[in-house]
Amino acid sequence: MNPETVTDAPAKQNLLDLDRRGLEDFFADTLGEKRFRAHQVMKWVHHRHVTDFDAMTDLGKVLRAKLQAHAEVRVPQVQFEKPSTDGTHKWLLGMDGKNAIEAVFIPDKGRGTLCVSSQVGCALNCQFCSTATQGFNRNLSTAEIIGQVWVAAKHLGNVPHRQRKLTNVVMMGMGEPLMNFDNVVRAMSVMRDDLGYGLANKRVTLSTAGMVPMIDRLAEESDVSLAVSLHAANDELRSELVPLNKKYPIAELMAACQRYARRKPRESITFEYTLMKGVNDQPAHARELARLMRGFDNAMQMKDAAKVNLIPFNPFPGTRFERSPEGDIRAFQKTLLDSHVLTMVRRTRGDDIDAACGQLKGQVVDRTRRQAEFRKRLDAQASADGADRAAV
Repeated sequence: MNPETVTDAPAKQNLLDLDRRGLEDFFADTLGEKRFRAHQVMKWVHHRHVTDFDAMTDLGKVLRAKLQAHAEVRVPQVQFEKPSTDGTHKWLLGMDGKNAIEAVFIPDKGRGTLCVSSQVGCALNCQFCSTATQGFNRNLSTAEIIGQVWVAAKHLGNVPHRQRKLTNVVMMGMGEPLMNFDNVVRAMSVMRDDLGYGLANKRVTLSTAGMVPMIDRLAEESDVSLAVSLHAANDELRSELVPLNKKYPIAELMAACQRYARRKPRESITFEYTLMKGVNDQPAHARELARLMRGFDNAMQMKDAAKVNLIPFNPFPGTRFERSPEGDIRAFQKTLLDSHVLTMVRRTRGDDIDAACGQLKGQVVDRTRRQAEFRKRLDAQASADGADRAAV
């Protein structure tokens, strides 16, 4: 090798990629420091939102120099942010290259919920979801997941255990969280750590379309609330709306949910059901869902073991679906309530900034053909609409 050849310096460790144990190991093995020093740094990063090691004043100069040499705290870059008239706040956060993802904060009485993304785009192809039309690029790193929480917490002036404006996190943004298992679980560990964001286990919720083996693994490795994107109570319709159902049909999914719920006494599972006009909102669909939910309660020998969250469909350009009329939504809910199924209707928030459920759409350098196919469909629809207007 030519002695004058310049080699690249080793990449610095982004500390946002590490949970408490990982950070302790980094301090001990890489920096040669006591493990408790990691705890001090976690507080600086997640409680005080400090990313400059020189500003961490209770660390010695030698340690700060080591951190400067070997580590960094690199947070996602805010490319765009927009508040809604109802207090909802959306961020578009830059990832690598031309990729970007969205995160949304939803304030409510006594609580503040952050909706967090787990992938750039989504590898699944649920027919009623705007994110699905963008295709898929890659999984997010732990740093990119917890970085969304960091950005929101700093914006809100959130201080864990004192000035808590961020009370809940839901893994319901772009992507299927269980397809990015390790990074999501590590990020959720930081969310729940007292040295991180100090959220109670039940206040961190993971939503899945039904990755059955990963639900079982989640039960073994983490302790968070589980929500399941159901949207239909029979396999034929659910396979049309949620193609993953062809691999893991409803019977297998419900069995996995039972196993998950049994890991803790009195554990409930939330089943999300997006109501679409003429698709899955008819009285027969409601009765079918009620039977499925009662079966879950009976299997768990527990009242309200299954909770249903009805979500009015949130339209987006190019979709073939429509929101169910308000009367149909309330009639659907009444059928479930009359069958003794605990049922809530989710209030639509942030739809004026395209931040409502199912509307999140960042910037995805698509590695599939889905985005191109959707754009072709949009162009064809626009041409047809133009021809109709010209004929009139």
